[in-house]
Amino acid sequence: FYLYGSLAAIIGAQFFSAYPEATRNVFALLAFAAGFLVRPFGALVFGRLGDLVGRKYTFLVTILIMGISTFVVGLLPSYATMNEYGVGWVAPVALLALRMLQGLALGGEYGGAAVYVAEHAPPGRRGFYTAFIQTTATLGLLLSLMVILFTQIYVNANYASVATTLADGSAGTITPFAAWGWRIPFLVSILLLGVSVWIRLQMQESPAFKKMKDEGTGSKAPLSEAFGQWRNAKWALLALLGLTAGQAVVWYTGQFYALFFLQTILKVDQFTANVLIAWSLILGTGGFLFFGSLSDKIGRKPIILGGCVIAALTFFPLFKALTAAANPALHAAQQNTQVVVKADPADCSFQFNPVGTAKFTNSCDIAKALLARSAVNYTTEPVAPGTKATVTVAGKEFAAADPTFAKDIGAALTAAGYPGANNPSIVKIVIDPKDGLSNFAKMIDIFSAQKLTIIAILTILVLYVTMVYGPIAAALVELFPTRIRYTSMSLPYHIGNGWFGGLLPATAFAMVAQTGDIYFGLWYPIVIAVATAIIGALFLPETKDRDIFTYD
Repeated sequence: FYLYGSLAAIIGAQFFSAYPEATRNVFALLAFAAGFLVRPFGALVFGRLGDLVGRKYTFLVTILIMGISTFVVGLLPSYATMNEYGVGWVAPVALLALRMLQGLALGGEYGGAAVYVAEHAPPGRRGFYTAFIQTTATLGLLLSLMVILFTQIYVNANYASVATTLADGSAGTITPFAAWGWRIPFLVSILLLGVSVWIRLQMQESPAFKKMKDEGTGSKAPLSEAFGQWRNAKWALLALLGLTAGQAVVWYTGQFYALFFLQTILKVDQFTANVLIAWSLILGTGGFLFFGSLSDKIGRKPIILGGCVIAALTFFPLFKALTAAANPALHAAQQNTQVVVKADPADCSFQFNPVGTAKFTNSCDIAKALLARSAVNYTTEPVAPGTKATVTVAGKEFAAADPTFAKDIGAALTAAGYPGANNPSIVKIVIDPKDGLSNFAKMIDIFSAQKLTIIAILTILVLYVTMVYGPIAAALVELFPTRIRYTSMSLPYHIGNGWFGGLLPATAFAMVAQTGDIYFGLWYPIVIAVATAIIGALFLPETKDRDIFTYD
């Protein structure tokens, strides 16, 4: 599921090549978003099956759907190949269908795994046992990054560039990884599928489900019982608002938004950002087991809700420290350069664009979007209605409607001290595309004050993730009775993580563009995390000592 997100731009060029570059990236993001949007529907479909026919067989089906869909992405012919037969449209449609199948499978996979492990765990150890499931969220991201990095280094060092038609219609070349090497991680995933299916075929049905079946107390209609009766539905709603929403935004901020912030805001190159994130994941992953085990002793609520509060209190200083360490020239420019947008407030949109389809063409939107992408802090001043927006950089004014606006602003920002992407002060692990072995060695080239500082900050963010995410499976399993457990826990989990978490990057960017403050987007996870802590503390019970075999 993570592979697609890391390779979305390359995949877009392969399957949406009939469109201009900007449009193909929109469609690639749409396919990415589709996997998140369908997750709650997968939770409903497979949650119902899990409560009706059993945990084991349901998540055997989900892993097969996930694994086969992932493998087939690596086999799909590109748009150009299919277009030779006059059916180019089949390629992107097939890709979108596979991505939706992945999302549906993930919607059923997590709940099945969490319920199965929790119902097998010995009393007093459910937090520790289910925490192993939670490590896979981080280890899955780490594994996908490592496979991509190793494949990219090896393929580009050992194979020749490939001739292609560039976005402007001219002839050019692309790296072998971009041409065909990106398929390798998808194809290699079949090995993990084989191992997983073999393991799952050896397992027995969970004891709690067998006990329920033997006693004839199973639900005949899990969906209507779980969500159609307020006495059960209220717990699903409270689980969403008092547990998973806050857990999701802390998780996505600590891993995915941190990576987005490094690359998009701080202009750290993809290879360096991925290596730094990978080290933080390696160092922080043990926290899942620690906090999962600790929750068996002191409870789920203090750790999950405490993690939400600590993260909310420290996100601002941590991300500001990340800027100062990763791109010190940018940090200095933000302190010393005054940039002002003068615009008619009616000309300014809230640039919320989660799937990349919206177009913001007003002069104010053009100005703010450009400055936000350039990581520029700015203030806004209102002007008379109908007046086109202007941007003032260090006393020089530029009209957003001018054809050369982007070029002129770029030059003015550079003159004012804003660094370019190749500024030597930006953290960087220098690689040679043709030197594979040396590049592997450079992945451990982290022993400088700058790199170690960044890894330390990122590791703290990952530890927050382990706090809120380590005990969450046990907390959700214990909150619902056996007869509707799979159905009830899956939906709030996937709405929380698929929607609250999945919308974080788009929401944060819109908030940054709206306010002119590169840190303002952090208010999105902070507000949700605080709200979750309050709701969870007031309305959710502590469940660590609950007997899930008798609770009904």
